[in-house]
Amino acid sequence: MENMLYYGRLYDVYKNILTDRQRSIFEDYFFENLTLEEIAENDGVTKSSVAKTIKQIKENLEGLEVKLHFCEYYDSLKKEFDGEDDILNRIV
Repeated sequence: MENMLYYGRLYDVYKNILTDRQRSIFEDYFFENLTLEEIAENDGVTKSSVAKTIKQIKENLEGLEVKLHFCEYYDSLKKEFDGEDDILNRIV
């Protein structure tokens, strides 16, 4: 479950960098909870091809976060402004 949340979060930030096919497979696997077999059957490919694609997507998402740190940056902003009712006063 923790892995799914982690990759879902990375996906939310970096999904536009993935191809349409990668997004489709990711969503089928992580959001729709389809099995590798179901995705392979729907896409007309082999189960091993789907598994390889999912592994590649996860590596790509992790690599993007290592390089860009957008999720880390978002967390730091969220922590800094958590509970702030009037953010504009704090910024000014």
